Amino acid sequence: MDVVDGEMKIQKEYDQGFQVEQEGDDHQGQLPESSKIKKKKQKMATRCDQQYTTPPPPDLPIKFRKRIRALRGSDIALVIQKCLFKTDVNSGHNRLSIPFNQIRQTFLTPQETEFLNSGDNKKKCSEMEVMLIEPSLRRGTISLRKWEMKKASGSVTSMYVLVGQWNSVAWRNALREDETVQLWSFRINSKLCLALVKRRAKSNGYFVEF
Repeated sequence: MDVVDGEMKIQKEYDQGFQVEQEGDDHQGQLPESSKIKKKKQKMATRCDQQYTTPPPPDLPIKFRKRIRALRGSDIALVIQKCLFKTDVNSGHNRLSIPFNQIRQTFLTPQETEFLNSGDNKKKCSEMEVMLIEPSLRRGTISLRKWEMKKASGSVTSMYVLVGQWNSVAWRNALREDETVQLWSFRINSKLCLALVKRRAKSNGYFVEF
């Protein structure tokens, strides 16, 4: 090997070493590949756990569908599935809350939304009288309103509420705190109607109708 070849070999080795060093510097602060795989597996496991511990809401029971069909109802949609709070079953409050952030899909027409928004939330809350099918399949009417509740922090929480005959509905159907209920909407000749379903969660994550 002559001097020129030797110098070229040394320069090549130097360049390769410098490149490796640069690549090492570029990856500083990044997790090793094994750690990335481990974190990905942990994330997938968490998703799987959530999938089985919080199953999708069950469908409307057949007996309710038959009742709605007999009334010539259509456009059935799940409004909310919620755990009843103490205030939902306290006779002093006489209302079922339907928080906006828990509503699963729009169930009001633009005209109905505008009407409920027209109240001043004080003495003159705009309300709609709607048919309600209770868990017992009894039919009645109940009032739907929009409320805005101010928190101590100054923020405002918006919700719809069922009022008027709610205490009677809760008493007739033995509604209790911490029970899971679903509120479904449907329409008869374009008029809004509601159905209330009681659910019971089992240890395996499935729901059983009362």
